[in-house]
Amino acid sequence: MRPLDQKTALVTGGSRGIGAAIARRLARDGAAVAITYVNGAAAAEAVVRAIEGQGGKALAIRADNADPAAVAAAVGRAAEALGRIDILVNNAGIFHAGPIAEFSAADFDRTMAINVRAAFVAVQAVLPVMPDGGRIVSIGSNLALRAPTPGLSLYSTSKAAIAGLTQALARELGPRRITVNVVHPGSTDTDMNPADGPHAADQRALMANPAGYAAPEEVADVVAHLASPGARSVTGAAWTIDNGANL
Repeated sequence: MRPLDQKTALVTGGSRGIGAAIARRLARDGAAVAITYVNGAAAAEAVVRAIEGQGGKALAIRADNADPAAVAAAVGRAAEALGRIDILVNNAGIFHAGPIAEFSAADFDRTMAINVRAAFVAVQAVLPVMPDGGRIVSIGSNLALRAPTPGLSLYSTSKAAIAGLTQALARELGPRRITVNVVHPGSTDTDMNPADGPHAADQRALMANPAGYAAPEEVADVVAHLASPGARSVTGAAWTIDNGANL
């Protein structure tokens, strides 16, 4: 029996990169999986087909994380299609870097809406359809813990907020045995931050472990563990995957 047989999951931003790897891994472990996407309909459908091709169940739901009503509606649609949601993975996010003097109020509001408010809204919406003993995992960033270069004020603030939300929710939802954890990836080989990109050498120079960029599947492995029965006693924790860049 697989660890997530008979379980259901919703992964926001699951059409590519880390989100797609998480969706595929949870499905491989037995979960029926819903993913959200904004513009990448073809990529989202490719993830669904890959899961179905392995005998799993999956569906894609268009939802813009900048719109709280759309986030709540996506949770409702996923719960209706899957029967309930045992696992929520708040993965969708944006990266906006630059000098603080150049950010507008709109930049701040959009980043916080997508990176923070959407997770807050998703948790609110999922609690009525999540059984006791459920799992909530949010994808943060090692840049929430340390800003190694200038220009990260907005992004680091948003991901630090996710870390704080995680700890508060772990305490609040503990009586229902719902665990809440955050995973902080560092440099991960995705289309947003490719291992052969223009900033890759600088990022590798920060790492204690010369293994280099992580693969999205490595982040997915950690999320899968936190979603599994074996992690029932892990809550309010932060898991960093950055080859020691924050040491």
